[in-house]
Amino acid sequence: MRILHTMLRVGDLERSLRFYTEVLGMTLLRRQDYPEGKFTLAFVGYGPEDEQAAVELTFNWGTDRYDLGTGFGHVALEVPDAAAACAEIKRRGGVVTREAGPMKHGTTVIAFVQDPDGYKIELIQRR
Repeated sequence: MRILHTMLRVGDLERSLRFYTEVLGMTLLRRQDYPEGKFTLAFVGYGPEDEQAAVELTFNWGTDRYDLGTGFGHVALEVPDAAAACAEIKRRGGVVTREAGPMKHGTTVIAFVQDPDGYKIELIQRR
């Protein structure tokens, strides 16, 4: 078994695709409209889906906003240098909500950024 993808519902698919591809540097892997169901699925990631997990962006036509709730935590990405990643994300127009530094009660260097819908993305610095 392996993890295939994490699904996030988004309010503006084009805005979200710009964030995940232009700010986080992912690639649009595939996209499909489902007119009967009135939704679109777009999968983004850093490599082919048969090799790596992806993020599924689900856009339900006519819904422009979701409440995030309290159950979902975040998507985590490994980066070589968390501070450099934060600087590049800011340069690309992204929002850093926690600058790079050691995690509370530990030594792992982490940072957090936020996507256009408010979902948190944790950057974990490779050891």
